[in-house]
Amino acid sequence: MKILLVYCHPRKASFTEAARDTAIAALQGAGHEVDLLDLYAEGFNPVMSEAERAGYHTRGENRLPVADHLDRVKAAEGLVFVYPTWWYAQPAMLKGWLERVLIPHETFTMPEGNQPIRGLMQNIRLLAVVTSLGSPKWWWWLVGRPGQRILLSGIRVLCHPKCRTIWLALHRIDVVGEEARKAHLERVRAVLGGIR
Repeated sequence: MKILLVYCHPRKASFTEAARDTAIAALQGAGHEVDLLDLYAEGFNPVMSEAERAGYHTRGENRLPVADHLDRVKAAEGLVFVYPTWWYAQPAMLKGWLERVLIPHETFTMPEGNQPIRGLMQNIRLLAVVTSLGSPKWWWWLVGRPGQRILLSGIRVLCHPKCRTIWLALHRIDVVGEEARKAHLERVRAVLGGIR
């Protein structure tokens, strides 16, 4: 499977970087091809400009500002997101990537009449998330799991009907010890390494 791994963290040598490296090694070890898209390393601009928004609904015009990233999404069979959860969801850079790259006429149709949008990412058969959260699991559930819902529910409907979803999260990242961190990385290794 060809995997586009979208990585978002501003610091080198972070725990999120360790999770990214573990994910890549596990996926490659299982025979998958991994295309690493490091948003900070590429200097991705998450801000949609006024001109870009004006052309957002125009077929062809809307793909021009993000054509390279959109082509990488369309070439993939799986999307794996590795990022820290901040304020219960994706960091602003990753949220901006979703808003700018997953555009109408390319990844979904616009609604018509009473019909909802339809997904155009039939190539995507896997959606996986590797993340860490400062909150305990019970609090994250209480606030509605926004980050998980954005990717594994909202983006999922744009993908192949049989698209699998995986959520690998380490809660209370700011207070857990080294053993919990190692256990999380082992879980990432085992789960992603088991994808066939």
